[in-house]
Amino acid sequence: MKTLTIGLFAHVDAGKTTFAEQLLYHTNSIRSRGRVDHQDAFLDSHGIERARGITVFADQAIMDYRGSLYYLIDTPGHVDFSPEMERAIGVIDYAIVIVSAVEGVQGHTETVWGLLRKHGLPTFIFINKTDRAGADIQRVEEEIRQQLTADVFPITTGFEGGIVDEPLRELMAERDELALEAFLEGKADPSFWQNTMQQLVAKGLIFPCASGSALQDSGIVAFLDQIDLLTTTSYDEAAPFSGRVYKIRHDANGVRLTYIKALSGSLRVREQLQYESGGLEYDEKITRISLINGLKSQSVEQVKAGDLFAVTGLSSAEAGQGLGLLKDRLAYDSEPTLQSRVEFDDSIHVQKVLGAFRILNAEDPSLNVVWNESLQEIHIRVMGLIQLEVQEQLVKERFGFTITFGQPQILYKETIKSAVTGYGHFEPLRHYAEVHLLMEPGERGSGLQFESKCHPDGLNVSYQNLVRTHLYEREHHGLLTGMPVTDLKITLLRGAAHKEHTHGGDFREAAFRALRQGLEKADNLLLEPFYDFKIKVSLDDMGKVLSDIQRASGTFQPPVTEGNQSIIQGRAPVSTFMNYSAEFASFTHGRGSIRCWFGGYDLCHNAEEVIAMIGYRKDSDPLYTSSSIFCAKGAGYSVPWEEAEAKMHLL
Repeated sequence: MKTLTIGLFAHVDAGKTTFAEQLLYHTNSIRSRGRVDHQDAFLDSHGIERARGITVFADQAIMDYRGSLYYLIDTPGHVDFSPEMERAIGVIDYAIVIVSAVEGVQGHTETVWGLLRKHGLPTFIFINKTDRAGADIQRVEEEIRQQLTADVFPITTGFEGGIVDEPLRELMAERDELALEAFLEGKADPSFWQNTMQQLVAKGLIFPCASGSALQDSGIVAFLDQIDLLTTTSYDEAAPFSGRVYKIRHDANGVRLTYIKALSGSLRVREQLQYESGGLEYDEKITRISLINGLKSQSVEQVKAGDLFAVTGLSSAEAGQGLGLLKDRLAYDSEPTLQSRVEFDDSIHVQKVLGAFRILNAEDPSLNVVWNESLQEIHIRVMGLIQLEVQEQLVKERFGFTITFGQPQILYKETIKSAVTGYGHFEPLRHYAEVHLLMEPGERGSGLQFESKCHPDGLNVSYQNLVRTHLYEREHHGLLTGMPVTDLKITLLRGAAHKEHTHGGDFREAAFRALRQGLEKADNLLLEPFYDFKIKVSLDDMGKVLSDIQRASGTFQPPVTEGNQSIIQGRAPVSTFMNYSAEFASFTHGRGSIRCWFGGYDLCHNAEEVIAMIGYRKDSDPLYTSSSIFCAKGAGYSVPWEEAEAKMHLL
């Protein structure tokens, strides 16, 4: 019996959820087909999704078809919920990308495609809405070839009844040596060509494409048959258990549910499961295992490799975390570029609000909920305004009180220009720790990296690991704006402990002070988020677009002309370009297209202006100090950062 997970992906309004309804209906998973516009779709079951007509949460269903078990995940199509979509990518075996036969390849389609290729996921394409006025299958197929992949091939006609026709064999022969030999020999064995195509699909060398109308139930069953014939998985049920967490939810009683994909072995209720989280080792008992099918939940005693399920009993596992034999944690590309302040009535205690947002943060780590002690404010990070509106509704529905958000602000970051060494010492009475950190600028997008060159004879490995754990346990404020420090390579050079007086928290204090002291000496740089963009516009409007890009402090490559259109690619700051899509649609009257996606952080184009606007006072940040604490005559005393280096014990 084949067991695999299929993920559905699309630009918003391409008909993805309607397509899912048809798959579920034809596999007898549901008795009647719902519709998004009727607010009764099986997978868009949340009130927020039904009211808005968009998928917000990556929900799952179970399908049995021809002796195989399929787990289906319907992912969000709106860019504001890209983190939810990307977390699902980590556990799927095959992807189906839905493209509208009318609108064709759209902005988010390209973004999704890039993520699927990064993760090497075999992908099917379904051109939907062929019943609509303006539908043009051939035009959309050509767009797919030009904008997504040249290795797409039609199976609506080329793979009827499981038989590979000659044009399709020729296409396969161009991509595989064994297929080429078979093609030249005139080999006609249907099973050989089907198996070869199955292998090429799995390797991501070819991408099957079908067409039809989900709304009219046209082409769906044939496509489902072709998916069943062209997919395969090989999970080892006899191996020790390993799995991957892909989301966290809480049930109506507030119990934490950890959603897992089993990648090897099996797992039973009451078994112990080992994992790492936040630098700590956990060994916890599984108290319940549930198979999730839409809103329904079925308790089971055991699951095996390939299964998608939820468990209770894990207190700290996070999305992307490996479990059992799997020790790594996936890093995600989708990164919020905006942050906003949570606003609420004075009658609501701040701890109640903070508690609610910490639950939401466990479910969506990209929110990065922070309590700002100096401002006495709760801040969250988001992809866009629709996400803020959804958060307001979630808090009201789940926690019973009303919140709003302040005007979203750009999330800036900071780094350093050249290498420095930071020194931190923490020695109040009966405490002791000293840390020396080499801090070097890292590559853009590298985040915080740590290594130790400290000899175990000077500082034992357990204390070295403590330094690492503490440096990763929170973001660190830069000195220019108080924004997070990033793209920093930190090397532990030396450290010291006391046989009797050192406690674990002492190295936390010493490491933080060393990092901050290094920043005081460094040439600090302000970074801002950038969009990469691709714009298609008529030649008549090209001049205005190029002028607009320059006005927005953006850059662009030489435009490429295709017929009477110009294609412009480049990058621009989010702060100046985030609202340009609306302006662009206005002056092109909807005849152009613009796609923007997160392109990482780079030097801020107006750093002095931003620094002045934020007005961060580095000496008034209570949780971040660059001074060190030394001890004399039985009492600790503070030494400012500029004098601390000379007093270090290890120099």
